[in-house]
Amino acid sequence: MFLFFAHGVATAERAPVMLANVYRPGIALEDYWVSEKYDGVRGLWDGRRLLTRGGETIHAPAWFVAGWPAVPLDGELWAGRGGFQQAVSTVRQQTPDDKAWSKMRFMVFDMPGQAGDFTSRLRTTRSTVQQMNLPWVQAVEQRKVADHAALQALLDRTVAQGGEGLMLHRGSSLYRAERNDDLLKFKPYEDTEARVVGHLPGKGKYAGMLGALEVETPGGVRFKLGSGLTDAQRRDPPAIGALVTYRYRGFNDSGIPRFAVFMRVREE
Repeated sequence: MFLFFAHGVATAERAPVMLANVYRPGIALEDYWVSEKYDGVRGLWDGRRLLTRGGETIHAPAWFVAGWPAVPLDGELWAGRGGFQQAVSTVRQQTPDDKAWSKMRFMVFDMPGQAGDFTSRLRTTRSTVQQMNLPWVQAVEQRKVADHAALQALLDRTVAQGGEGLMLHRGSSLYRAERNDDLLKFKPYEDTEARVVGHLPGKGKYAGMLGALEVETPGGVRFKLGSGLTDAQRRDPPAIGALVTYRYRGFNDSGIPRFAVFMRVREE
């Protein structure tokens, strides 16, 4: 289960989920299954309720989760390529909007409660989703690639079609709630998260609005993040304490990310 229970009451602890490292050329690809990286909101079905990665309840309509099995499912609540903001808006609603949820899909990529390695869990995942027979619940397509060149070509096609990137899952891996090379992400740029610790005022055309976010990495490095923000975000910036995702290209000598660009507020 993804919630922890004390005297029958669910506690709001973070769900124990697998987390990804970044793919590096030279990794033995024959050990991995490859799938598209879906740009949505991580969803965890604990056998009776749908949760965020942070352990909060997702208020999906009753019809959306009707007939789901009494076993855990790990997946992505997805509104299609380019639909990240729509997915976030839909999932955040305390009172579910049937019309918005009708555009959502739950893309299942693992079953944490099942014994065995990922390859055996994949067979169970496909069978379980097929038995559910719900068009909005789909098993993520997993495939094998021959080498790095084939993987790069698949990434290029996926991104050209509007996808975010690829995920690589080691076939022999058990489901472990940690970050390691059993799960890898491969995207055309690096990205990570930082915490908003300040709002810096804008100048010139941004006078009276946000100029940049001051953010802090988990390692304690602080830097300004201004590129990538829309005018709407500058008028109503991410709150102090919010976790934001940014992309970058390596680091300078002081440890500050190079060419950092704001992407979005990260759902916790």
